[in-house]
Amino acid sequence: MADSILSADYFHNEEAAYRFVESRIWPSGPVCPHCGGVERNSLMGGKSTRIGTYKCYDCRKPFTVKVGTIFESSHIPLRLWLQAIFLIASSKKGISANQLHRTLGVTLKSAWFLSHRIREAMKSGGGSLFGQSGGAVEIDETYIGHAKPRKSGHRGGHHKQKVVSLIDRSSGRSKSVVVDHVNMKTLAPILQSTISRNAHAMTDDGSWYSPLSLMFAKHDVVRHVDGEYVRASDRSVHTNTVEGFFSVFKRGMKGVYQHCGHHHLNRYLVEFDFRYSNRAKLGVNDAQRADLLLRGVPGKRLTYKTVVH
Repeated sequence: MADSILSADYFHNEEAAYRFVESRIWPSGPVCPHCGGVERNSLMGGKSTRIGTYKCYDCRKPFTVKVGTIFESSHIPLRLWLQAIFLIASSKKGISANQLHRTLGVTLKSAWFLSHRIREAMKSGGGSLFGQSGGAVEIDETYIGHAKPRKSGHRGGHHKQKVVSLIDRSSGRSKSVVVDHVNMKTLAPILQSTISRNAHAMTDDGSWYSPLSLMFAKHDVVRHVDGEYVRASDRSVHTNTVEGFFSVFKRGMKGVYQHCGHHHLNRYLVEFDFRYSNRAKLGVNDAQRADLLLRGVPGKRLTYKTVVH
């Protein structure tokens, strides 16, 4: 029987945690975050020296692997950060700050800040356009929570928070964005910056998607109003993939997180996009997903203060 990944040394020993993070962030050896020096960095000794502290003999400044990352200025032990990263990366529908607070033994405030820093590290650095070489890209919108009070007599989702998601069937990636209005004026810049002009766009029968035939090589529509969800003559024409993504997203937001303010919703979307774009179906297991997340921590610092029991 294979050992549990949770028994790994870096989840329980602080020195092992530093070595593990260093091997991911500095694969070729320590790099001074102050001057960029790589040749004259030395691990400091002494009983009063913090674990993992190096000194750069070019600029004469000390540093650790935490500088310039989501870990900077945090008093939470690095081994707990690694536990939190694995829990968030491996939980398909997310893990609440309350659960992290109870599991890790940190305050609720620390767990909340910690989880938002980890979501910041999940942000991707761009990547190739969706639907290159004529690949199919599904586009759909959904509504969640309340952005403002519902006015008497008004119907539809005008009062809800609005999310547009894109799924690239070829690569399996997703991208989701919070929008103020579901119309082509709002959507066009998002779609054009994300999707190749050669793509085959697939949407439902929302009127705001009509101009897509002018923007992309091909545009097919499934008419939900007529009870059509998969085209009978071509079963590849549907938006079921993006609707499946929404299913997981809404189960997580309603069942795990329960409430999210409008100004934080984009961060939660980044979390669900990251897990979806690096899922088991694409050959990425939980440990590999956590490793990918860890490699994304440099340059993603947030200035939240954290405390620990």
